[in-house]
Parts: sequence; structure tokens; C-alpha cells
Amino acid sequence: MEWSSSEKGWGKKGKEELYHVIHKVPCGDGPYVKAKHAQLVQKDLEGAIVWFWKAINAGDRVDSALKDMAVVMKQMDRTEEAIEAIKSFRGRCSKQSQESLDNVLIDLYKKCGKAEEQIVLIKQKLRLIYQGEAFNGKPTKTARSHGKKFQVSVRQETSKLLGNLGWAYMQKTNYIAAEVVYKKAQMIDPDTTKACNLALCLIKQARDDEARLVLEEVLRGRLPGSCNTKSRARAQELLLDLEPRQPPPPPPSPPPLSSEVMGPNLDPSSSSEVMGLNLDQDFVDGLERLMHAWAPSRSKRLPIFEEISSFRDQLAC
Repeated sequence: MEWSSSEKGWGKKGKEELYHVIHKVPCGDGPYVKAKHAQLVQKDLEGAIVWFWKAINAGDRVDSALKDMAVVMKQMDRTEEAIEAIKSFRGRCSKQSQESLDNVLIDLYKKCGKAEEQIVLIKQKLRLIYQGEAFNGKPTKTARSHGKKFQVSVRQETSKLLGNLGWAYMQKTNYIAAEVVYKKAQMIDPDTTKACNLALCLIKQARDDEARLVLEEVLRGRLPGSCNTKSRARAQELLLDLEPRQPPPPPPSPPPLSSEVMGPNLDPSSSSEVMGLNLDQDFVDGLERLMHAWAPSRSKRLPIFEEISSFRDQLAC
């Protein structure tokens, strides 16, 4: 590696530290460090997996080794293997690492089309939130994306999980459930990605006019993330897909959701087979308490549960 003139006077120790900073490789000579060197410096993903296994078996930074190995396996389309590795070895990891391992599992389930497993795990994580166990009991956590650290609040995490839940319902073609979840995720912490997914969900239900309104909100810059070029491009693409479509025949009436939409005279029992949210009373009440803490001056009830709590006993997967 070539060193600049200003770096030549640093000495061997200083150069080594700079090397680790540049390549984002931890210091040391254990199997985990060798795995990260193979992954990040040599770009040898197969070799990295071998060293990650050695690190796990040797008890060397097992939390990081298991998570990083699963991410590398996902890059190599070895998703099923990554899922089995996490399930088999997460018992060796600390309690503090379980949440991040769940996040990796959700991504793995999403990639390989395991929607049902994804739904179950997302619901478990939502329960941890209302029980106060998410983020190890803290109001925020430090997350990483593309090498940068940032803070994520419980509220943001809840909206993200509901968005993931909506996508999982989309994969099961349960568009009514997906629509409800997406709309309420947007009430908590709106963004353009969930807006585009909601529009797609409406298109799948042949509700083109409603979808068009959602997409126009994205293109007019009225949502957080509207400057995101990918979201804008996706919104434009969905709008273009709507242009040549002829007005469809009226779709079947969806099951009633709330008095706000359908009026006060509801028959909530008809929604049991379509929604599939399976939200127990303790689950609903717990998240309502969170919403009261987040925004006491607003509604005391988290909107998604305000719509469905009147018929939660009928909801079943």
C-alpha cells in the first residue's frame, strides 16, 4: 500500500491504525478479523464465510461474526443457508444482539419469499416494542447504513415494521390487510417508499384513482423522502402504467374498516378472513399506550388499532 509523505512519519503503529480506518477492518489477528479482511479488502466472500465459521466456533466476536456471515451469504444468494445459520447459532449470541439478528432474518425471509415466517417475526418485534423491550429498553438505537451511523426512534422502527408487514401481506395477495397496515404506518412516520407500496396495493385492487392520488403526493414533494430519485422514478413508473388502463369494472366492496370510511353501521365480522392481522387485545392496548406517549396532544389511540380494535376478536391468520 502506498503512503503519502504526511503519513510516512506516523510510524508502523500509526500506519496500521490508518489502514484499519480506511478499510473498516477491526484490529487484531483472530478469525473474525481475518474474515473481515477477506470480505472487505480481498473481496473474497467464500473465504470470508470460512473465517466467519471459524470465528463462531472459536467464540471470537460471535454476535458480529454470525450477523456478518449471514449478510455475506445473502450477497451470494445463499439465503436459505443464512437463515439456518442464524437459527442454529443465535443461542450463542448475547441478548443485545438478538434484535439485529431478527432484522437480518426479516430481510432474508423477504428475499427468499417466506412471507408467512416474515409476518410471524414482525409481529414478535412489534410485541417487543409495546412491552418496552425493543432497543434494550432505550428510546432510540444506533443503526448503520452504508458505513454511516444514525439514530432510530421507537416510533420510526414501528412505522418501518408496519411497512414490512404490509409488504409481506402483499406477497400473500392479502391486499386489504396490506392497505390498512400501509396507511397506518404512514400516519406514524410517512415516507415515499411506503407511499409507492400503498399505491401498488391500491392498483392491485383496481382502485386506480386512489392510487393516482397517492403517487401525485410523492411527485409533488409532499412526503418525507420526496427528493429521493428512486422513489420519484418508481412513482412516475407506476403512474405511466396507469395511463393506458381502461376504467376497470367496479371492484368487490372491501370489508368495512371504520366509521370514518364506511359510516357508523358496520358489520365487522366480514373482515375476519381478509385482514389476517391476528392482533390480540393486549397487543392493541400496548401499542395504544405507546402512541399516547409519542403524541399525547393527539389521539390517544394508534390509528391502525382504532380502526380494527372493534372487531379484533374476529381477526385470525
